[in-house]
Amino acid sequence: MNINALQQQFRACWRSAGSVVPALVVLLAAGLAAAQEQPPVGNPVDVATLPRDLSPWGMFIAADNVVKAVMIGLALASVATWTVWLAKTIELIAAKRRLRADLGLLAARQADTLQRLPRRKSTMGRLVDAAATELQLSESAPDKDGIKERILLSLARIEKAAARRILRGTGVLATIGATAPFVGLFGTVWGIMNSFIGISKSQTTNLAVVAPGIAEALLATALGLAAAIPAVVIYNVFTRQIAGYRDLVGDAAAEILRWVSRDLDRQDAGITASKHTLSAAE
Repeated sequence: MNINALQQQFRACWRSAGSVVPALVVLLAAGLAAAQEQPPVGNPVDVATLPRDLSPWGMFIAADNVVKAVMIGLALASVATWTVWLAKTIELIAAKRRLRADLGLLAARQADTLQRLPRRKSTMGRLVDAAATELQLSESAPDKDGIKERILLSLARIEKAAARRILRGTGVLATIGATAPFVGLFGTVWGIMNSFIGISKSQTTNLAVVAPGIAEALLATALGLAAAIPAVVIYNVFTRQIAGYRDLVGDAAAEILRWVSRDLDRQDAGITASKHTLSAAE
C-alpha cells in the first residue's frame, strides 16, 4: 500500500465520519498493515538468538558479570537484613523480659538491703554489683552525697554499655537501607549501557532485541529496593524498641539508686541511735 492509497482512505473516512479520530484509526491500521508487508530493513535479526527465558532467574543468568555481581551483593544484603532482624528480635525480647523480672524481684524485696540482693549475670546484676561494691568501698566515708554521686557515675556507665551492646547489628541495617538503592542503580546503569552497545552492534532497534537487556538492568534496581525497604523499616522498628529498652534500664538504675539512698539513710539512723545509746549510758 502506497502513500496515495493511504491519503485516499483518509479522505474517504473523513467525509463519511466527519471526524479526525476514525480517520486516524483507519490510517494507523493501514500503516501497520503496510509495515508488515515491507521487507526488513538492515540486518535481519536471528530469532533463535533472542533470550527466551525472561523470568528473574533467566534474566540473572543472561546478565552481564558486573550486573550479576551487583545482584549477588544485594541478595546477600537482603539475607543479612533478615538475619539481623531475627537475632535482634530474640535478643530484645529476652533482655526486656529479664529486666522486667529483675524489677519485679526488687519490688518484692523492699525490706532487704542492697548487699543481700542476688548478683545475676544481667544488666540488673551489674547495676546491683556496682552499687554494692561502691557502698562497701565507701563504708567509712562521712560524705553520703559523695557516695551517691560516685554510684550514679557507675550506673550511668553501665547504662551506656548496655545501650551500646543492644545497638550492635543495627548499623548494618542503616548501611543497607542507605546504600542498596544506589548499588542497584549502578547495576541498572551498567546494564543499560551494555544494552545500548548491543543495539549499536546489531544495528537494529527491534524491541525484541532491546527489551531483554533493559529488563535485566532494571532487575538490579528492583533487587536494590527489595533489600533497602525492609532494612529501613526494620531499623526504624528496632530504634523504637531499643528506646523502650533503654527506658527500662534507666528505671532499673533509678531503682538501684533509691535502694542506695535507703541504705545510707538506715546507716545514718543506726549511727544516730548508737550515739543516743552511748549518751544515755554516760
